[in-house]
Amino acid sequence: MTSNTQIEINDLTPEAFSAFGWMLGKPMPDGNGVPLYTNPATDFWHEHLFNTGAGGDAEVLWVNYRSQSTEIASLEKHLLTQQAIVPLTGSIIQVVARSAADGSPDLSTLAAFRVAQGQGVCMRPGCWHATRVTDAEVTCLMLTRRSTTIDLIQHLTTDASATESAIVAIPAHRLDVPQDLPQSV
Repeated sequence: MTSNTQIEINDLTPEAFSAFGWMLGKPMPDGNGVPLYTNPATDFWHEHLFNTGAGGDAEVLWVNYRSQSTEIASLEKHLLTQQAIVPLTGSIIQVVARSAADGSPDLSTLAAFRVAQGQGVCMRPGCWHATRVTDAEVTCLMLTRRSTTIDLIQHLTTDASATESAIVAIPAHRLDVPQDLPQSV
């Protein structure tokens, strides 16, 4: 079943993304208790404390996204861990939705964000999501939970049920991609 609902692509800001998680790649803070260091050669500061969930090991993945489809007909969520995505070779469109009380996607919260190189997002556990690109391929760094990756691969390649993630079909929605949106989104 196809919905006539268009999903507008929003600019990524900390406030706009807060219902789904955290924006990464904000400017260096003024201090105010945030651990940071700066000198003429380098700057570094606390951006986010990543939580894999109880007993989880963090894992860095290299991910190549190639789906240019403007149709969003399924969403995925991870039950135990946050998941961070940082585009390295182009920009991505990150589609997100909150979970309803029964754990299903709350389609009234469905939103899409343009995530440029130098930015990133970190989604809360239970945040439904899908990723799209306008280039042929965009490579991203992903921070996730090792057992969630193994569980998801096993689910996608065999008949095994996923226990740390869920993937569900939704009535198809279409991304409202502006004609003047650059190919690197």
